[in-house]
Amino acid sequence: MKKMYFIAIYPPQEIIEEIKFFKRDLAIHYASSRALKNEAHITLFPPFSRESELEGDIHTAFQKINTEMTPFEIELDGFGSFPNPKNPVIFVQPDNNPHLTELYYRVKQHFNFGNYSFNPHMTIGYRDLTWDNYLKAWEKYKTMQYKTKFLVDKILLLRHDGQWVSIAEKKLEN
Repeated sequence: MKKMYFIAIYPPQEIIEEIKFFKRDLAIHYASSRALKNEAHITLFPPFSRESELEGDIHTAFQKINTEMTPFEIELDGFGSFPNPKNPVIFVQPDNNPHLTELYYRVKQHFNFGNYSFNPHMTIGYRDLTWDNYLKAWEKYKTMQYKTKFLVDKILLLRHDGQWVSIAEKKLEN
């Protein structure tokens, strides 16, 4: 049987709750509730499907990721969007961070299948966000202030079992 997996960074619970506020706003005012199904995160490697018998191989590859680096802060600063008329997305925008980019490249050394460009973000509205509602919501969010930061000290491997659950983690340490 196939299962879905992905690799991500999760902020602390209080930031997950703060971002849930924006997701609820999009659900209530702009008919976009899909993002409420997932906790706020930054994707390092997007969801992929594998036979569950291969999960051991996925764990092995995950454990090989070089996380010998000092934990680092990510600053979240305002909102961004992907204005694709067929699938618009609104997200919380992290500042450009060379440590995050380095971590992505280290993940990519062991998970290098598929064509994936790295645009770090924390989604608050997508999939069921219509183009019209995107335009209305973006008018509000493009100038809205939201600023916080958190320490990245681990990465997670997640599996979809009806919802995303963490099945492994790797700490960042020198």
